[in-house]
Amino acid sequence: MGQILRMYTDGGCAGNQSDENLGGWGAILEFGEHKKELYGSEANTTNNRMELTAVISAFQALNRDGVTVQVFTDSSYVANCFRQKWYAGWEKNGWKNSKKQPVENQELWQTLLALVRRHNVTFYRVKGHVNLESKSINLDSLYQKFCQTNGPGFTYEDFLYITKMNNRADELANVGIDEIR
Repeated sequence: MGQILRMYTDGGCAGNQSDENLGGWGAILEFGEHKKELYGSEANTTNNRMELTAVISAFQALNRDGVTVQVFTDSSYVANCFRQKWYAGWEKNGWKNSKKQPVENQELWQTLLALVRRHNVTFYRVKGHVNLESKSINLDSLYQKFCQTNGPGFTYEDFLYITKMNNRADELANVGIDEIR
């Protein structure tokens, strides 16, 4: 198997339920020794839109198709869509959800699906906002849960690194938010 490109993505929104809120997203692409950080922002948005935008922006930064990609996200919304294949039902049902309502963020999902389908992609779920320096957090327990969610193919060191990179993606999302304050 060729080299794997890893993406660490996060989105956030300050004032998610208000009329005037600020959203930011961050993404890190890592291919061997090469690393690229991306971030951006949007006013009057939602957390879910920013989570999707982070992943879309990361895929749009790729300059070729057929890449083996691992996406690490703390968004269950994004990870579960691909891991549980929600999109298949949405497409089959004319972009209606199980309640027969229009799928939220349909245009972003369609953009992301088109990008993902150009590559060999696996989505992984990461717990967000883990303070790796905190003495009160049981990292062994979090590692076990990470492996239960994502499979046993990750070492404890992998888990720590992935968590660190997710935290960095969160920092980048906050840079985006700060820039439009």
